Amino acid sequence: MTKLTLWRVSLSLVLGLSLHGAQAQADLDLADWTEEDAPPPPAFSWEGSVELQMPPYVTVKVAIDPRTINIGKDSVVRYVAIMRNSSGTVNAFYEGLRCTTDEVKTYARAGSSGSWSLVSKPEWKDVNGTLPSKHAFIFARQAACNVRVVNRLEEIQQFLKTPRPMGKEKHYN
Repeated sequence: MTKLTLWRVSLSLVLGLSLHGAQAQADLDLADWTEEDAPPPPAFSWEGSVELQMPPYVTVKVAIDPRTINIGKDSVVRYVAIMRNSSGTVNAFYEGLRCTTDEVKTYARAGSSGSWSLVSKPEWKDVNGTLPSKHAFIFARQAACNVRVVNRLEEIQQFLKTPRPMGKEKHYN
């Protein structure tokens, strides 16, 4: 082998081992993760909320109230998603996004009265799965997450106002 070939093989081995070590550390971090208790559902308002860019076939307006966004020490982005139909009826969902695993959890729901009803056994669900609404997926891609990493609060609020392009990936599953 030439010195150049030997150098390339050595570099490939070092890079491969480094990436494997980084993946092992990431897996360990996921294994050690525990969710903190979610704060109580916050007050929300349609006024001042920012509409998500939903697919054209969605007939309800979906918005995130930026005043409700909270990033916990567990790296869960908690927020209130508000939905308003054509007759003006409003429903809201207090949810959490876990960017590292691409999952969403609904903690509470509010009807047109605005009073919260806690979900008895909230469960993490795949944000790309067969959820009734794609708003969590849209919020994750447009504002909350950056390649499975939580954005800073200021970035999330800014991205809501001026969403990032979603590139060549599918906009909606």
